[in-house]
Amino acid sequence: MTSTLLRPSRRPSANAGGRAGARSTAGRSRPGYWFVLPAVALFAIFFLYPLLSSLWQSFFSTTGGESTWVGGAQYLRLFHDPLVAKSLFNVGLILVIQVPLMVCTALGLAYLLNQSWLRFRTGFRAMHFLPAVTTLVAYSLVFRVMLATDGGAVNQLLAMVGMSPVDWLNSEAWSRVALIASITWRWTGYNMVIILAGLQGIPAELYEAARIDGAGRWAIFTKIVIPQLRPVILFSSITSTIGALQLFDENFILTGGGPNNATLTPVLYLYKVGFQQFDFGYASAIAWLLVAIIAVVSVVQFAIMKEKK
Repeated sequence: MTSTLLRPSRRPSANAGGRAGARSTAGRSRPGYWFVLPAVALFAIFFLYPLLSSLWQSFFSTTGGESTWVGGAQYLRLFHDPLVAKSLFNVGLILVIQVPLMVCTALGLAYLLNQSWLRFRTGFRAMHFLPAVTTLVAYSLVFRVMLATDGGAVNQLLAMVGMSPVDWLNSEAWSRVALIASITWRWTGYNMVIILAGLQGIPAELYEAARIDGAGRWAIFTKIVIPQLRPVILFSSITSTIGALQLFDENFILTGGGPNNATLTPVLYLYKVGFQQFDFGYASAIAWLLVAIIAVVSVVQFAIMKEKK
């Protein structure tokens, strides 16, 4: 009787409780995996598998419908292909000119449309954003008609002021100008809305404090607006750079990559190699070269625009 009373009672240990809680948590979280599974499956089928398949295909050469393993020969071929160099030069020229021009224009428009004294701001914002909702093919065809050498609207306007017509789409220099102008028209409003959202997120107290300290408009713009918009400008610059490197629709419809490959871009060259010459191995190598370039350029832009701590 005494030994029974003095026997220590058994209590559930902390480890046992922890194991039971872990099992309970795992059981509760298990249905979540079923909800995530469709998204993971779609990602694997439509993104991951094509990505890895293209990488695998870049090590093969297809001749007469038969694929042969060639290792890194396709990548070595890139360095000896003059059209690859020409396409990279063209897209680099677009990056140097068009991306800064578009981002600066979008910044100026956003700053102007954010002023409280401006009337009809909503209408002006919608007007500038409308090109962004226009389909790429539709606006490219419109620009092709407008920039036609004979009878184009732009040359007709030039004739009205006594200027000679310009061969916009058949001249190497002017075709690049036409391409840059069309891209800038299409995407400036899109970047303007992004920058405008960033402007509206700047606290009003910063403007008031700067005015109390005697800062003018230019000082407020350079010392407050630009530093506060650094992440937004970085985002616009990176997305615009990626878009320029992936340029295809505009130059395919406007010039077809000509004249004399003056508007040939890597994606357009990839299309011609893959779907006109049916050399899918080399086309995959061009695609992975483009991926590497986009990654490097994005990292460099991020390093340059990184906010100083």
